[in-house]
Amino acid sequence: MLRVYTSDHSLYCAKLRILLRHKQIPFEEVPPPGGGGSKEFLSIVPSGNIPALVDGALVLTDSEAIAEYLEEKHPDHPMLPDTLIGRALSRERSRFSDTRLEPALRLTFPHVAPATRDPQSITDAHAMITKRLVALGVMLDRSPLPRDQLWMGDCGTIVTLEWIALFEGRVIPALDWPEAVTTYRAQMLEHAAVAEEMQAYRPEMLLYMHEKGAL
Repeated sequence: MLRVYTSDHSLYCAKLRILLRHKQIPFEEVPPPGGGGSKEFLSIVPSGNIPALVDGALVLTDSEAIAEYLEEKHPDHPMLPDTLIGRALSRERSRFSDTRLEPALRLTFPHVAPATRDPQSITDAHAMITKRLVALGVMLDRSPLPRDQLWMGDCGTIVTLEWIALFEGRVIPALDWPEAVTTYRAQMLEHAAVAEEMQAYRPEMLLYMHEKGAL
């Protein structure tokens, strides 16, 4: 059975679990022994990155690299389209989520706790999140990828959108969500793997907010 090292609040761990759930791949989920920066964990995963996958002798990090590996090894319940353009668009969505949308959200994390919140930083983060949501809306309007299938590029995108929605009104001011993004979010939450993951993951999101005093 696959072993996956994860942490409770990690967006990228939730992203990977959606893929594992959708592909119906059995896995054992464990925390890093001794913590993420421990010598014990670094002896297993030299980079210290989470999530990390252990499959026999293979130790692999980076959620995208893991997803691509699992897609090739377990082709059932495919998460990449069967056309060249479709695969490119799914990968583009993954990269946009990881390199544009999630980093915009991450600008807010140092300021989640009201006691350490910097108003200007929140204003800047709100503007960047808005910019990325608008871009995502345009990309979704142009994309021919059907929404009744869960693609690899959707896994991280929907988790990031759920964090943004949780922060809205609690950490950042209200957002003007593009209709295409609102529709996409609702459609993604209907997928069984996404719904199952969010049922398990949302309490961890709320716990994080409680611990920071944001709820």
